Amino acid sequence: MILRFGFLFLMFSCFSLSAQNQLSNSKKAVKYFQEARTEYALGNPIPAELLLLKALNIDKNFCEAYFFTADIKAELGYPLDAIEYYKKGLAIDSHSFPKEHFYLAKLFLQNGFYEEALHSFQTFLQFESQSETLRNEAAFQQRNCLFALEALKNPDIITLKNLGSNINSDRAEYFPTLSVDNQFLLYTRRLPRETKGEQEDFVGALSLNDSAWKVGIPIYDLNTPYNEGAASLSADGKTLVFSACESFGEYGAGRSGFGSCDLFFVRKIGDHWTKVVNMGKPINSANWETQPSLSSDGKSIYFVRAPKNAAGSADIFRSDLDENGFWKEPVKLSENVNTEKDEQSVFIHPDNQTLYFSSNGRTGMGGTDLFMSKWNSEKNDWDQAVNLGFPINTFKEESSILVSPNGKLAYFASDRKEGFGGLDLYSFSLPESVKPEKITYFKGVVFDAKTQELLSAQFELIELETGKQLAFSVSDRVDGSFLLTLNLKKDYILNVSRPGYLFYSDQFLLQKEYSTSAPFLKDIPLQAIGLGEKMILKNIFFDTDKADLKRNSEIELGKLVLFLNLNPTIHIEIMGHTDHVGTAEYNEKLSTQRAKAVYDFLVNHLIASSRLTYKGFGWEKPMADNETEAGRAQNRRTEFVVTKI
Repeated sequence: MILRFGFLFLMFSCFSLSAQNQLSNSKKAVKYFQEARTEYALGNPIPAELLLLKALNIDKNFCEAYFFTADIKAELGYPLDAIEYYKKGLAIDSHSFPKEHFYLAKLFLQNGFYEEALHSFQTFLQFESQSETLRNEAAFQQRNCLFALEALKNPDIITLKNLGSNINSDRAEYFPTLSVDNQFLLYTRRLPRETKGEQEDFVGALSLNDSAWKVGIPIYDLNTPYNEGAASLSADGKTLVFSACESFGEYGAGRSGFGSCDLFFVRKIGDHWTKVVNMGKPINSANWETQPSLSSDGKSIYFVRAPKNAAGSADIFRSDLDENGFWKEPVKLSENVNTEKDEQSVFIHPDNQTLYFSSNGRTGMGGTDLFMSKWNSEKNDWDQAVNLGFPINTFKEESSILVSPNGKLAYFASDRKEGFGGLDLYSFSLPESVKPEKITYFKGVVFDAKTQELLSAQFELIELETGKQLAFSVSDRVDGSFLLTLNLKKDYILNVSRPGYLFYSDQFLLQKEYSTSAPFLKDIPLQAIGLGEKMILKNIFFDTDKADLKRNSEIELGKLVLFLNLNPTIHIEIMGHTDHVGTAEYNEKLSTQRAKAVYDFLVNHLIASSRLTYKGFGWEKPMADNETEAGRAQNRRTEFVVTKI
């Protein structure tokens, strides 16, 4: 709030007032005014206000007393009273106090009186002698007023829903984060500290159904009497990155940092969170690092950085993992996102292409608004940010936005009169124009195919077209669970591996075959390496009636080469199979040629031929009914069997 509060008033406004000789002609009124300044300087705004009222009772044309009273009213949380005092002072003399028009305009804007704010800013700009900084700010706020007046005429039709008493309280709740399967909501709550001041704690809630949550429970494994907040969950809900800020030289629970606020991470194994670890350099510095957002593939992190004690300079940065798993030097996002003012509350949607954030440096409804930007792969940059519009944004402060993985709902924190007190969490249906790309997810558990024991295994998600690794993850070592996000515009190869087991492969052909965002729910059985154990190579591809390996088969074949190198005593037989279209002789020949194509690839990649055999079975060993296309597709396959350990 740009008002002449506190010492700003005392240092600048009163000096200019006395210089202009605008004080009252009544010595007694001036005496009360000076006493009010003293009381205010001592931190006593209410006694100061009472003294100012005495001054005004003596001299009802005492402009400076009106303005000082307006500042105190605003500081104490009575903005409408403050507006009236400004108006009274300016009604007496509108020419000698140009800055007061600016301050009144700000109060109008901060309380949603856009027409009045626009008029007051216009009046202020008529005083050409005012500083360029203040004139630029007034011109910027004029644009906000014009934008808001137009937005009010064309509101988006949305319904805000308070998340209710299971989530919200009479304290402030904000910075929500959500697992990709929508089953776990984590957020920050501000609470009074037992000794002095306030602290921020984490609260977690499980999903009750599609529209409600169970009662939020404090996460005692993570909370301390200090400040933990602004967290981001990984897609599978197993990793949490959050900010912790220094308080009296401490970060809480024996944690150490680089100064100001730092980013920390912690992993969840089973039902318990492990030890909290500082993310270190280059992510953290002596500056203020906070409000992280992890990409769904775990390869990028977005966060807010600002110099210590420097207002108006918070920007959004991004860091990527290098090939060795270390974070690179963070890079500030371009001016399509960042401005000269503050950008905060960054959230990268699980589609990894849509960025949401808050800013007070872009044209909007006034104060801090929420914005969206899309990644432009052709320009290798973010598109110009778009305001989310009214009534998502209002004249109040909107922040900490979260968009559900399916893009249907958004969550944000807002202080509204119908709430439970302070900031509450709300949900609403996101307008089509600012929705993210459609995604789904693949979720299940890994287990031993024979013993049913739950297993930890490595997951690799690869784009079929380019061969690029899009995600790498590990299933939980206690419960074997995993979750991977999938973009509906891509086709994928999945590889799952664990030492001592045959690797598992699958594919997700989403570009043509999948039009819904419903998740894939599938458990992964891993076969322990053993004599006679078989594995279907689901990502070996041939053109119809041909035995030439298609180029995208090399991804799977590379995994087979790696498996054989890691298990140098194993011998295998490669087996080709077809459907029943065509003659038996033709299909046996085709399947043999295809098996030999795989054999040749392995030999060409330095796998000893003595470890390999191949055979074609034609249509002799179907897996499914040959009467349907889906069945025939299953029967056309390449697999291998372990012939020697």
